[in-house]
Amino acid sequence: MSTQSVPLVTPEEYLAYDRASEVKNEYVFGEIVSMAGASPWHSLLAANALGVFYKQLSGGKCRVFDSSLRVCLDQHSSYAYPDVTVVCGALEYVDEKKDTAANPKVIVEVLSPTTRNYDLGDKARMYSRIPSLTDLLLIAQDRVSIEHWRRLPNGHWEIGAVEDRQASIQIESVACALSVAEIYAGVELP
Repeated sequence: MSTQSVPLVTPEEYLAYDRASEVKNEYVFGEIVSMAGASPWHSLLAANALGVFYKQLSGGKCRVFDSSLRVCLDQHSSYAYPDVTVVCGALEYVDEKKDTAANPKVIVEVLSPTTRNYDLGDKARMYSRIPSLTDLLLIAQDRVSIEHWRRLPNGHWEIGAVEDRQASIQIESVACALSVAEIYAGVELP
């Protein structure tokens, strides 16, 4: 059996390709990865999380963005489209095109069966290296479970999981308390 190597592209080539594409593509260590559509429950969890953040942050210095916002994880190796992104203060961009955010404060990813291992592994570690990021939420869609990565004042990360529908998650960096019940509202679990 022969294998064909996939040609790696530069970040600049990726950005040019993605900007011209009709579908969203992420950039992972030199490879362009097309994003598949999401399940209804994935979409609802992301919309619920966006709504909960929006209700609490509206009118303040932080803004909430949906999965259409491209975010730079590392200017040389990774770009992604998180399900929800919170940016506080002025948006910072990677270049003069002003279409790729470089300063997310909070990121939310809803875990999909096909990308779960990557999202919990390499992608979470790449997110944790973003200097401005203070919180990362990884939401399971097959059960009530939200993993919360929180950057401590010393720069280290504390990772906890909430599996109680009646609980709330404190996002101190943006002064929010997220109701787990609101995030999972209307979601049919297996």
